[in-house]
Amino acid sequence: MSFHAGVFAKTFVTVLVIMDPVGSVPVFLGLVGEETPARQHQAAWQAAALAGGVVLAFALFGQALLRLLGIGLPALQVAGGLLLGLVALELFNPREEAAPRPERNVALVPLGTPLLAGPGAIVTAMFYIRSAGGVGGILSVVAALVAVILVTFGCLRFASVIGRLLGANGISVLTRLLGLLVTAIGVQLVAGGVLALTRR
Repeated sequence: MSFHAGVFAKTFVTVLVIMDPVGSVPVFLGLVGEETPARQHQAAWQAAALAGGVVLAFALFGQALLRLLGIGLPALQVAGGLLLGLVALELFNPREEAAPRPERNVALVPLGTPLLAGPGAIVTAMFYIRSAGGVGGILSVVAALVAVILVTFGCLRFASVIGRLLGANGISVLTRLLGLLVTAIGVQLVAGGVLALTRR
């Protein structure tokens, strides 16, 4: 059993790009930017912890769970795309214009999942675990996933600093642009999943 630096590096870079914690900063600020610093810090670790738990759980047990439930990866992809559509609706609607609704923890949904721990990150983690080859490879993949979560927490933890650099108008514009991108990603996920299902 030995640590595989190549597997670690490949997994780290790929999952980090897919999760895109820097790109999630405007979303984070758009949802909890008006909260107290203590609440923002709490939301940062909650979102990162949930994302890490979901990705690690699916990486280690996802294949068995999907087989048990009779669910294929394309179906998971379609479901994730639909969830991202709901996330995009929240980004397009400013908080002050939204209708009153019960309090809920936005650090868990939509930040932790499906924005950070989305179908792309989940499927990629499952793929690398499946192709790791041996205990050393699996441990290398798990270490890379943990490292990605730590980077994600760091980006969210200091999101307010980035927010001050961008300003309120910059955050507003970026949030809505990101909403458009999230919509496009959701549509692409649904289209890809449907296409995969029809090819069966």
